[in-house]
Amino acid sequence: MSTEQLLAEQINTNDVLVYMKGSPQFPMCGFSGTVASILMKLNTKFSYVNILEHPQIRSTLPKVANWPTFPQLYINGELIGGCDIVVELYEAQDLEKLLQAAGAVMPQKPEYINAIEIIE
Repeated sequence: MSTEQLLAEQINTNDVLVYMKGSPQFPMCGFSGTVASILMKLNTKFSYVNILEHPQIRSTLPKVANWPTFPQLYINGELIGGCDIVVELYEAQDLEKLLQAAGAVMPQKPEYINAIEIIE
């Protein structure tokens, strides 16, 4: 499977997906940490890929998405944007509406955040 096919599969099979540096519990940059923190504040059930562990994804996704930076948030297969856009949507209370429409907001903190395993 090509990296492009892998990305398409990940994006299309996860309701909420963040490509980030590090993990939600241990973010490796402030922008990734901010996005993960916002999702967790909203009790969002989401998946993530640590791009630092997957250089092929880190180099390919910006070309495929036409978005040069990380993190990248996808909801229902659609690129929402990076940290600045996520913060703006959160502050306007629009992010929660998008997440609710995706069925990803839980009444209480979800039991897990899904790390996507990549078999190479």
